[in-house]
Amino acid sequence: MSSQVLVEAPGVHRVEAHTPREPGPGEALVAVHAVGICGSDREVYQGNRPEGYVRYPLVPGHEWSGTVTAVGAGVPGSLTGRKVVGEGFRNCQVCDRCHAGETTLCSAGYEETGFTRPGAMAATLTLPARLLHVLPDDADLTAAALLEPAACIAAAALKANARPGERVAVVGTGTLGMFAVQFLAAGSPAELLVVGTRGDREALARRFGASDFRLRDQELPAGFDVVIETAGSASAARTAAALLRRGGRLVLTGIPAPGADGLDPTDLVVRQLEVHTVFGAPPDAWAHAVRVFGAGLLDPLPLVTHEVPLTDFPRAIELVGAGDPAVGKVLLRP
Repeated sequence: MSSQVLVEAPGVHRVEAHTPREPGPGEALVAVHAVGICGSDREVYQGNRPEGYVRYPLVPGHEWSGTVTAVGAGVPGSLTGRKVVGEGFRNCQVCDRCHAGETTLCSAGYEETGFTRPGAMAATLTLPARLLHVLPDDADLTAAALLEPAACIAAAALKANARPGERVAVVGTGTLGMFAVQFLAAGSPAELLVVGTRGDREALARRFGASDFRLRDQELPAGFDVVIETAGSASAARTAAALLRRGGRLVLTGIPAPGADGLDPTDLVVRQLEVHTVFGAPPDAWAHAVRVFGAGLLDPLPLVTHEVPLTDFPRAIELVGAGDPAVGKVLLRP
């Protein structure tokens, strides 16, 4: 019998029978292969996700991969049988930000798969077909389940606009940080520094293309053209800004807790730093991530350390929050 995880309220969940919802006009039905768990899923379960960014009861799951099994009216039948991943933000498509391609800034308000709409911690997921991105026929669906965080970093890479031969750096060594290393390495930098708090991540960072690795409490070099920050810790943004040359480009993706050290506006102005931020991934970033993945330039599998059945949802949540260095990406398999 197929099943799904339902979080009824903070700290309260059950694994129950799942009934697929047939796709309506413009929709597709996807058989879920794997679904990843990130810190925001833990927030949903614990009840500390910001107000307005979750709606209970909820089937979580916004990082997923699967295969289309049926489509509704108006959707090409050729989509059936294809391996896919999908955007999470349910944008309105008619506001000025959506027309500009900035769908994560949709003025109709926040709606996202796995947070305010049913997610992929279930045997199937029904969603608008326009949100799907088709993968190569030979794509590894386990690896593809990590393309949602990869798409967020693709958005950062596009904003960073790193050019071949530039000196680039990444602050943070989690899943996002390791994807940032891979995206920047693909652009042929002159130097690629990774800064983190865990020395055990150095080997993986170098495997993905880093030319140097430093712990954050070590003396750090400066003069970098581009820095992508992924750590989300209280001091990460300041650490990242300090690495830049005058006129350098900084992209922030981490979301620290309230009270984090802010960037010094005087420093930003005097050094003429260019600062961008990323929250989610618009369609162009998704397309970029899928293209880079299909070209073999993105290798998510080394980041996966645990695959557990859907019924082990509580254990998976515990693994994600345990702080164990042996735990990387945790996948649920419906």
